Amino acid sequence: MANGAALAPPAGTSGDPNRLTVIGEVDESKLVPIAISGYNGEVATVLRFDLEVQGFKIVPKGSAKYILSGKNGGAVEGALQDANQAFLFNKTFNGGTLRMQAHTLSDTVVEAVHGLRGIARTKILYTMKTGARAWEVFTADYDGHSSVALTQDKVLCGAPSWGQGNRKVFYTSYLTFNGIINPTVLCHNLDNGGRHIVARYRGLNTGAVVGPGGRIAMVLSKEGSPDIFVAPPSYDFEADPGGRQLTRVTATAEGESGPVWSPDGQWLCFATRTGGRRRLVKARPNGGPMFRLATKGVINPSDPAWSPDGKMIAFTSQMGGFNICVVPANGGEATPLARGEDPSWAPNSRTLIFTQRTGNGVNKRRLALLDVPTKQVKLLPVFAGASSQAAWAR
Repeated sequence: MANGAALAPPAGTSGDPNRLTVIGEVDESKLVPIAISGYNGEVATVLRFDLEVQGFKIVPKGSAKYILSGKNGGAVEGALQDANQAFLFNKTFNGGTLRMQAHTLSDTVVEAVHGLRGIARTKILYTMKTGARAWEVFTADYDGHSSVALTQDKVLCGAPSWGQGNRKVFYTSYLTFNGIINPTVLCHNLDNGGRHIVARYRGLNTGAVVGPGGRIAMVLSKEGSPDIFVAPPSYDFEADPGGRQLTRVTATAEGESGPVWSPDGQWLCFATRTGGRRRLVKARPNGGPMFRLATKGVINPSDPAWSPDGKMIAFTSQMGGFNICVVPANGGEATPLARGEDPSWAPNSRTLIFTQRTGNGVNKRRLALLDVPTKQVKLLPVFAGASSQAAWAR
């Protein structure tokens, strides 16, 4: 795709959470045709949603490569056969709700066919607009169900991310402290509901992300322009108000944004500007030179997201609108996938969650799921308010 080119806008989108909405061209050759029979109600809906998200196409039995059959009553039963009628498994799923049993069945199908761990029982973070000037942080199942508000501050907040073990959440809040409103990085403990200030220096404090060793990378403008800093695990601003424990990774006149860790914790990738142009770079978390990450074929990259297997970096490219793209982790030819922004990888390194704009203004944002190999997109159920900035639990 040439510089400045853009993907076609979404066609015929709707609020139906069960409707498969495709943005761009789907690689039909990579879709796995599967037939599903014997299920009804919520279980049938869940199975269809889960499998379409992860590269399957629901087809009649005569066109299927795999056949999933079973029933749902007090428990969910499922048997998976290939086109030669050989059984891959035949299991009964007990415990929890029927919805969770259906998720477990779909995960079992994904593992049997793709050889990957399924994502149907994973969690996400996201922000949702709840008032004229209020965005709160929520957790939910990956498909948007079982949503729970973590904050009820009635102020602007954003940039949520998970801590190690998914038991802590980091986000930026515009809460008032000592009569002053300033973007502040907070850490929220999911086990006890407590939270503490991670960074509240003069100026901007945002974009906190935790690396494999527990270190926290974030964007601070305490020295002037927004730069990348790294804090030790469990960093507490009130215990180090002078920032002596911080490592300054960048020191540029132009601002950096969107840091993300490599899975091995050896690199940070983030957006910066050089000569007035935005680009992605990599740097060591202890500081040193920045190395440009080539994104050939697309322009204005931002919001990088490193896949858990370390092979790919997803990002937002602004070219005739916002577009989700991927590029090899060492840089190279970039591949535009869908209209959207702010991508986050699932633990399977195959699926992305991102923000899709359906019009102008913050009220026209919603979350969608993208199967990277096939480019299939699935809308999440409509929430009570506009939703964005999703982060996938590991």
